[in-house]
Amino acid sequence: MLPVTLDRTTTEPLPAQLAAQVRSLVLSGTLTAGDRLPSSRALAADLGVSRAVTEQAYDQLTAEGWTEARPGSGTYVTMTRTTTAVAPRVTTRPTGVAPARSARSLPRSASPRSSRLDTGTPFFDPRLEPGWRRAWREVSATAPPRGYDDPRGLPELREALAARLGRTRGLELHPDEIVVTAGTTDGLRALLPELRPGPVAVEDPGYRAAAETVLTYGREVVDLPAVETVRDLGDAVAAYVTPAHQHPLGRVMPAADRLALLEAARRADAVVIEDDYDSEFRYDVAPVPAMATLDRERVVYLGTAAKSVVPTLRLGWLVAPAELHELILRRRTITHAGAAWPSQRALLTLLRDGWLDKAVRSARRVYAERAPRVAEAMSPYATLAGPLAGMYSTWLLPETDAVRARDAAAAAGFEINLLSTYARSSGLTGLVIGFGGVSDVELDQALTAVTGALVERVV
Repeated sequence: MLPVTLDRTTTEPLPAQLAAQVRSLVLSGTLTAGDRLPSSRALAADLGVSRAVTEQAYDQLTAEGWTEARPGSGTYVTMTRTTTAVAPRVTTRPTGVAPARSARSLPRSASPRSSRLDTGTPFFDPRLEPGWRRAWREVSATAPPRGYDDPRGLPELREALAARLGRTRGLELHPDEIVVTAGTTDGLRALLPELRPGPVAVEDPGYRAAAETVLTYGREVVDLPAVETVRDLGDAVAAYVTPAHQHPLGRVMPAADRLALLEAARRADAVVIEDDYDSEFRYDVAPVPAMATLDRERVVYLGTAAKSVVPTLRLGWLVAPAELHELILRRRTITHAGAAWPSQRALLTLLRDGWLDKAVRSARRVYAERAPRVAEAMSPYATLAGPLAGMYSTWLLPETDAVRARDAAAAAGFEINLLSTYARSSGLTGLVIGFGGVSDVELDQALTAVTGALVERVV
């Protein structure tokens, strides 16, 4: 029997409690790689719960990479992977010099009126518009601060965010540990000047705005292969990663890889920058816990409202180790940096009224329905790069085919990104197809255009 105890008096679901305690047993060394867990039926009997509770917990742990299910044998702890240590690659260019773009990276017909099937436009449920309008009416009726606001952000908003991050991401925070930012890149801009001199590692392929922000601050970018275990950060002072849903490949960073990266960061005396940008949108299991829960002294946590509300709200949050936190606040106080007060006040209302939870649930349902439709259309022609989750999926195929499909979509009035535009040295090619910011009809029309162009290659 596992040494776990479930508390039925709390609001935390029993499967979540069980998964969290198994994680703790692995991290403490009580459970090690190769250990076989009790069967879901036996553990359910031991704990006096339904089998559904243990099955959900095991599914969650397997999705996160803490365990693996071996058909006919059972569920085993897996904290090691047969991988090769990755040597970082460096990408540099002078500050202010725009990257060169080949003709093939540009669609043949790009219209300002094109519907965008991108990774950053979320679904907005029209049924939630009254709550959205109510939040802004409250902003208009509330007296703004007479001077510069607290550089950490509105105290009431930080309290609401601390409660939400504890409930949804497993991060137990005091509100004063949170700094409200104007989005993820603003969080990076606040952090980068406080790091010691040296390059910053960024996933490849990865978030283009993050790499560009690092370069803008005059630092080298070290390319971290996004689908391999990182055991050596070289002389990098930080590593920027998207472990909950790798951008843009969609991979969830396995538990073993998270621990390996943290160990590499400790050896290099570097920090891990965790961008948790769309962690809410898993359809198969509960959202994977934040990487920051594994090491609060080594991880800088970045979150954003861009994917759960709208990108133009321009709000995010940063949680940094104590020393960096103080340096960031000192500079923000001097420079009067901070997120816009009206946006902060509106988000406070959206959180208080439960609007944000409703928006996430609504969007998750829509994405869970649309993702399989994209998979059904694309599977005959391309390979899915990661699990179906979030508001987009990435498909691997030759660049010539991807360009032809992208151009066919553009001719039909739809903008779809090439995977190659997210890559620096990886050489991966394909299409990144978003499905949050379009209607069902538009999605079907775009997929028809894309697959029509790919059929030509098959025939």
